[in-house]
Amino acid sequence: MVAGWQLRNAGLAIAGAILLAGCFPTQIYPTLQQRSISLKQGDLEAHGIAFVTPSAATGQEEEKQAVALVFAEVMQKARTSVRVVPLAETLGAVNKAGLADAYSRMYIDYRDTGLLNREILRQVGKVAGARYLAQIKVQGFGQSSKERWGTLGFRIVETRSAGVRLFFQIWDSSDGTVAWEAAQEFHYSYDTVSEEPLSLPKVVGRAAADLVAKLP
Repeated sequence: MVAGWQLRNAGLAIAGAILLAGCFPTQIYPTLQQRSISLKQGDLEAHGIAFVTPSAATGQEEEKQAVALVFAEVMQKARTSVRVVPLAETLGAVNKAGLADAYSRMYIDYRDTGLLNREILRQVGKVAGARYLAQIKVQGFGQSSKERWGTLGFRIVETRSAGVRLFFQIWDSSDGTVAWEAAQEFHYSYDTVSEEPLSLPKVVGRAAADLVAKLP
């Protein structure tokens, strides 16, 4: 009798928690700063853009290729008239052209100096078939979860949160200059009854949509 009462109350509690979860919408807090230097309306459509290897803060190095893939997919969907070359295609073209060592040096130098070598940049743009090169820097990522409501020892609803800091630059491979850049802090929070974590690629995808929307 008592066990049945407890189970019935637990069922009602779970149902109530699910309803409560629907009352708390996803909360997004983006902070974005952008600067257009030489990139103008129509430039991306005319000349295309290729993604080069992102850089990442310690602890996120293994996510670099996933971050570039997410960005490229977002751009392909949002800017259908732009030729977007994903990172895998850029790397393949670089390797095929025998530029692997030069590309590696350019990447190492960028991590230390923030510069992409002009001559190597020109060659990468040429073999990738795109004048503009996109470089992403993941400056920080954090995630957390907090029990929002529970009963009888069960975790019912959790608030999951994640935040990412990104620096996104578009380089002009024809002259080695930065054509456009933006910095973004993006915080994402929602209530859930599932076990699915807020991964870096998922959060980056939401941030990428904001950044791509700001491009000329």
